[in-house]
Amino acid sequence: MDRLYSSHIPTSFLQKSLLAVGSGIMSISDPSRDDMISVFGETTGSLALKYIQQKMILDPEGEQILRDRPIINSSTVDLEQLKMLPAGTLGKEYSNFLSKYTLTPDARRPVNFIDDRDLAYIMRRYREIHDLTHVTLGMPINMLGEVTVKWFEGIQYGLPMCVLAAFFGPLRLGPKHTAKYLNITLPWIVRSARQSRLLMNIYFEKNWHKPITQFRHELNLKEPPPKV
Repeated sequence: MDRLYSSHIPTSFLQKSLLAVGSGIMSISDPSRDDMISVFGETTGSLALKYIQQKMILDPEGEQILRDRPIINSSTVDLEQLKMLPAGTLGKEYSNFLSKYTLTPDARRPVNFIDDRDLAYIMRRYREIHDLTHVTLGMPINMLGEVTVKWFEGIQYGLPMCVLAAFFGPLRLGPKHTAKYLNITLPWIVRSARQSRLLMNIYFEKNWHKPITQFRHELNLKEPPPKV
C-alpha cells in the first residue's frame, strides 16, 4: 500500500491487530502513555470514524469542516490574539487553559495507521479539539476531569479508546472524587453528551469571540458542575 498522507504508515490487518492488542494493554496499565493511546485509537477506530464522518456530512457546519479541513496549531491560530479577547469568551478561556496547564496546540501526535485520508483527518480533528472539549465542558486536567471528558467523547463518537478510558478510568479515582463522579459528574456528562450537538460538527475557530455561556447554550449544554 502506498502512503496516503505525509505521516501515514501503511500496515496490514495482522499488523494492526497486533498493534491494537499491545497498545490496548499498555494504555490500560499506564494511562500516561499517550503514544500507546494514539496507536490504540487509530487501530480500533475505523467504524467509529466512519460514523462520525456520516454525522458530519449530514450537518452543514460539519460538512464545511470536512471541506475546509481546518487545522488547530500555533501557525493557524493567533494565540496572542486569543489572550486579548474579553474574559469569559471561548477564545480567552482556551488561552487561559493552555497557559494554566502549560499546553500547546502543536503537541498533538500525528495520525499514522489509518488507511483513509478523510478518516485520518477526522482523527486529527478529534485530537486537535480535545483541549477545546475540556474548555467547553469546563473540565480541568485531572483524573476526574479526564474521565468526564472521555465519557462525553465515548457517547458522542463511539471511539473504542474513549469508551475504554471512560470505563477503566474511574478505577483510579480516590474516594472523594469517586463519590462526586457517581453522584454529580457522571449523570451530568451522560445527559450532556446525549442532548448537545456533536462537537465534531462545531467550527470552534469561528466562535472564539462568543461568551462561553452563550456558546454552551447554542450547543444545548448545561453549565458544568462547580469545582471538579
